[in-house]
Amino acid sequence: MGQVVEFLNVLNQEPWRFIIGAFAVLNLVLGSSAVLVMAERKVAGYFQLRFGPNRVGPRGLLQPLADVIKLLTKENTAPGRADMWIFLAAPIAMLLPVAVVWMVIPFAPETVVANINVAILFFVAITSVGALGVIMAGYGSRSNFSLLGALRGAAQMISYEVPLILSLLGVVMLTGSLSLVDVVNAQGGGFWNWYLLPQLPMFITFYIAGLAETKRVPFDLPEGESEIVGGYMIEYSGMTWALIQAAEFAGMALMSAMTTTLFLGGWQPPIAFLDLGQFNWIWFAIKTSVVIFTFQWIRWSIPRLRMDQLMDLGWKVLTPLTIVWLVVTAGAMLVF
Repeated sequence: MGQVVEFLNVLNQEPWRFIIGAFAVLNLVLGSSAVLVMAERKVAGYFQLRFGPNRVGPRGLLQPLADVIKLLTKENTAPGRADMWIFLAAPIAMLLPVAVVWMVIPFAPETVVANINVAILFFVAITSVGALGVIMAGYGSRSNFSLLGALRGAAQMISYEVPLILSLLGVVMLTGSLSLVDVVNAQGGGFWNWYLLPQLPMFITFYIAGLAETKRVPFDLPEGESEIVGGYMIEYSGMTWALIQAAEFAGMALMSAMTTTLFLGGWQPPIAFLDLGQFNWIWFAIKTSVVIFTFQWIRWSIPRLRMDQLMDLGWKVLTPLTIVWLVVTAGAMLVF
């Protein structure tokens, strides 16, 4: 522990604040994943004109707790031919990067676990590791369906990283900084200062790329229940399966939070007189929740794309669109 504290001192962070903050963020990620599973099932129920979970607790609100207890007590099984070290490490490799990135997102004024000046670069670098976890799950399972799902997932996630990264550059150019705190501060003063309007094509690209990176419908080819019966996660059960699910739902929340931070003003209120001071985290929570709801809305409204359609959208539509808008942004900055 002493070495950890010394290391954190070298990074110019307050050690105990950092450790406590990181512990709180990790619990937030795991807790929010359980709640989001419940929300997803409720939204699905309402879209399909039924109630969804409504038996455990008042209006089914204790269903996440029941699910966690069930998964903790369920037997973990694995194929006899599986590479156990890779098989068991894969869920951790998926969850850990998502949890780490949450530490650089500002929730409210001066409320961020690690205010680093290259937070956007940190986000891009760490989320790229998620593709490695998918490949590990497919390879470690030693199953044809798992391997096929992993190959689909790796191709999809790596392909959509290109438009996702390009869509961030417009915000970086306008802000002149890679710090997420600076990005949020630059959008203060009202909703007309948010980057949503001047960077609308980038916002749309980032949103679509976020859907693909989190493997959500209509980009859920790595799972494809009707084709490869669960894909890379087919051999998982019990707690290992729960960790993969937690990583997916935490990833959805992370992409929603980044969308809020980069394009919707972060914790900034829509109008200046609605400023809540240190309680501006409420605005951040509202905006992020709305974006999460749209993710769930799309899941139950749009059918899955084919692999060729998915690749065409990424390489032939989104990537050229972001490059063109970068040129437009640079030209506008020179003129105005």
